[in-house]
Amino acid sequence: MSKTIRIGTRDSELALWQAKTVQKQLEDHGYTTELVPVKSTGDLILDKPLYELGITGIFTKTLDVAMLNGTVDIAVHSMKDVPTALPIGIVQAAVLPRAETEDILVHKGAPDYKQACTIATGSLRRQAQWLNRYPNHKTTDIRGNVNTRLQKLEESDWTGAIFAKAGLKRINVLPENYEVLDWMIPAPAQGAMLVVAMEEDTFSKEACAKLNDRTTALCTHIEREFLRTLEGGCTAPIGALAQEIDGAIRFKGVLFSLDGATKIEVEQVVSTENALGFGTDCALEVLDNDGRALMKEIKISLKK
Repeated sequence: MSKTIRIGTRDSELALWQAKTVQKQLEDHGYTTELVPVKSTGDLILDKPLYELGITGIFTKTLDVAMLNGTVDIAVHSMKDVPTALPIGIVQAAVLPRAETEDILVHKGAPDYKQACTIATGSLRRQAQWLNRYPNHKTTDIRGNVNTRLQKLEESDWTGAIFAKAGLKRINVLPENYEVLDWMIPAPAQGAMLVVAMEEDTFSKEACAKLNDRTTALCTHIEREFLRTLEGGCTAPIGALAQEIDGAIRFKGVLFSLDGATKIEVEQVVSTENALGFGTDCALEVLDNDGRALMKEIKISLKK
């Protein structure tokens, strides 16, 4: 194992935690590695909502370029940030075992949801689901890494802010005051870590394959297939969760209007043996249930 595998990662605390997790597992298998942190456009531009930046894969593009120009051999991502279509020449090398998928509300004391509330989130998916449940509330944009967003919440007059539970737990910043939003459908592949490699790099692909978790890879594939078929990219309010239970895949997917007023959902179960194309089938059910018109409306609204 003479080659040193250069691991590309964003330089936030959470991204580095994820990259170091992959690094340790590769080194446990006898490989030599090196971390190569880079800063992404998504980390540099914090004064605009993500959907206004108009860049697909805003958190992954810098690492894609680093891989394509030979600066790094593999890259580690939060899988929910990765576009469903990878750049030509880059392939999925491993999906690590999934952490919790839930979204949580970090707050400053038990909220009274009957009263006026302002909830911070940079996600259209979270915003739409919150407004669907609490149409009398307001949402406000929040950007930055996990620590930055927690600090912004602390300094604000907001009622709370929504986070992925897995991210806060991974870097040990999960506060006492939080509520699990068990009614909120997560982003496709939320809680999962993805490793990508160059298609022609057999050495790195074989190394990363030893880290792959079959169940997580299958479930996230279905969720991302659902997303890709709806053509949501990273902007439309789309949630998806597939779980393998007793030899079957249980799937729930949702598509919302931007204001949360319209909700189209699908729930299906299929055996793992028949899971091929399952995500596409579920997405087509949504599209046939007025989803096409809603997706068109969303795309027009986001271009304004």
